[in-house]
Amino acid sequence: MMPMKTILVRLFSRENLLALALCLIVLLLIVVTADAAPRWIYQGF
Repeated sequence: MMPMKTILVRLFSRENLLALALCLIVLLLIVVTADAAPRWIYQGF
């Protein structure tokens, strides 16, 4: 059984934190721009 500190260090490595931050930024952009989407999608019709 691994110690708790080893598990936390592996879980919160720099690469995992960067991936989590990128995912949160993308989700935030989707939520913020969701209401504006139909305007430019249907603009040509």
